[in-house]
Amino acid sequence: MSIPLMTGSGSSMQQYRCANRCTWCDGCGDYGIWTAMQRALVELKIAPWQALLCYDVGCHGNMSDKLLGYRFHGLHGRVLPFAAGAKLANPRVPVLAFGGDGASFSEGVGHLVHAVRSNYPITFILHNNGNYGLTTGQASALTWQDQPMNAAPNGIPERTIHSMDFLFSLEPTFVARTFSGDIPHMTKMFAAAIAHQQHGFAFVDVLQACPTYNHFATHEYLLERCYDCNAEGHDPSDAAKARQLATADTSKRIACGILYQRTDLPHFYDRLVPRKDKKTTPAEEVEIVDTGKWLKRFT
Repeated sequence: MSIPLMTGSGSSMQQYRCANRCTWCDGCGDYGIWTAMQRALVELKIAPWQALLCYDVGCHGNMSDKLLGYRFHGLHGRVLPFAAGAKLANPRVPVLAFGGDGASFSEGVGHLVHAVRSNYPITFILHNNGNYGLTTGQASALTWQDQPMNAAPNGIPERTIHSMDFLFSLEPTFVARTFSGDIPHMTKMFAAAIAHQQHGFAFVDVLQACPTYNHFATHEYLLERCYDCNAEGHDPSDAAKARQLATADTSKRIACGILYQRTDLPHFYDRLVPRKDKKTTPAEEVEIVDTGKWLKRFT
């Protein structure tokens, strides 16, 4: 049973406004992502009380108290299983999960694998700034080779994970890439990813500037190289071409846009046989049950 997303008659940026001040470093990509995410929800007419925003631990996680709405700030690397569970409890609510490259490709990499594999109907936005920013710039699994970082002044001894190649090996149903310095493009990608929830798991790789600790993939570096592949005629249904664009050398050009999308596969909830004929959500089926008759066995 496919349950449509809950959308309202309208929303505004003002409804998401919060009195708490943003405290990210000047020039941090979180400012742009924070703005684009709200714009995308407003464009989709989703009010703050109609969506669930789930945040992992990291600089981006401090966004959880910088806007209004239903928000959850979880444990490091564990945001995806929580978001998946919340979505399964009430499939009508749009669920967005946010995580950094550190948590998502280290502590939480197993959760990412199974989120894609299971095709959970949620949106995942990766804050990809190539380091652990909150703990002062340690190298992550996505930090480039030979880059001096805090706690790794000679560069990382491990091999860097090629995140996009890894992701495509899991056979995703939606992959997009965008850049934290382009708010209109991020807004477009986020809206498309949220809309894809009715078909399954939507992964958005946000190449994010970290002016304090990432001095290799800077705002200027990304600004010069990122381009919209959809504007150049890329067909997102072409899996082979999508993977080629996603994994191509980024030293000269970086393909952004909807890289890949397919809508013909059922998502996790639609494959649950016991839920096939249900017209209600699990959240609607919760009721108070008198457990006294079972407790009597132990008295």
